[in-house]
This record gives sequence, C-alpha cells and structure tokens, in this order.
Amino acid sequence: MDHDQHHTSHGDRHHDHASPAAQHGGVSWSMAMKATLHCLTGCAIGEILGMVIGTALGWGNVPTMVVAIVLAFLFGYSFTLFAVRRAGLSLRAAVKVALAADTVSIAVMELVDNTVVALTPGAMEAELSDGLFWAALLGGFVIAFVITTPVNKWLIGRGKGHAVAHAQHA
Repeated sequence: MDHDQHHTSHGDRHHDHASPAAQHGGVSWSMAMKATLHCLTGCAIGEILGMVIGTALGWGNVPTMVVAIVLAFLFGYSFTLFAVRRAGLSLRAAVKVALAADTVSIAVMELVDNTVVALTPGAMEAELSDGLFWAALLGGFVIAFVITTPVNKWLIGRGKGHAVAHAQHA
C-alpha cells in the first residue's frame, strides 16, 4: 500500500471523528467578529465606567483597574445573560451559558486592553479630560478586538465560547 492509500484508508476509518470546526459547519471570520464585538461592547461599558469611577474619585491605578475589570466582566456577562434569558432559559441555566460563552473572551480582552493602557506612557496618570486617557483606552479596545477575534473563532469552531450562547437562541 502506498503512502496516499494508507492515509485515505485511515481517513475513511476516522470519518466519524470530524474536527469540531467541521462538526459546527466551520466558523466565518464575520461570525467571530460579531461575537467579539458583542463581548467588546459589554467589556467597554464596564471598563470605561470603572476607569471613570476610579479616576473621578482619585483612586490609585490598582483599585481603578480592579473595579474596571470587575465591571467589564459584569457587563460582558450581563449582555449574554439578557439575550439567553429572552430565549427562555432559567436564570441558573442562563448564568451557566454566560459563563461558558464569555469567560475566555472577556479575560483575553481585559488582559490585552489593560496591558495596552498600563504600557502607554502617561496613560495611567492621565485625567479624564486628557486625550491620552481616552486614546490609550480606545486603542486598547481596538488591539483587544484584533487579538480576541481569532480566539473567539477558534472557540466557536470547537462548540465553545459564543457557540454556547448561539445554541440557546438558534
């Protein structure tokens, strides 16, 4: 048996074990971008609110970032929670779906966004009225979107991440 015939026969035997992406019909970049934008919207609301609260109250960098990250997760989860609750899930089931759908995406987004802000010279000391504050924050969101989109594409292709939420209202 030549090499090609060997792989063909193995492929036939393993046909039932198609890749998760194939089982889920493949994942388009558009689908991954929509999932990331959905996640980013909740994260951005929470992140901006947390930064505004901490900066307005004169808190230090660490407490401000902690509040911003907590609020980013809270708002990120709440968007999915609201959508799957509207689809008829119980609160308990909806919370499980939101946690499964968004945890990795929000975590990556927050890690990237906060790293960008922290590494931007002067951004952590900037006031709400400074353009640098907003440029660093919004620049962090753009970079987080670019990095998180392939993560979401990979997760959705394996039936994880936003695929869990989409299965509830499909």
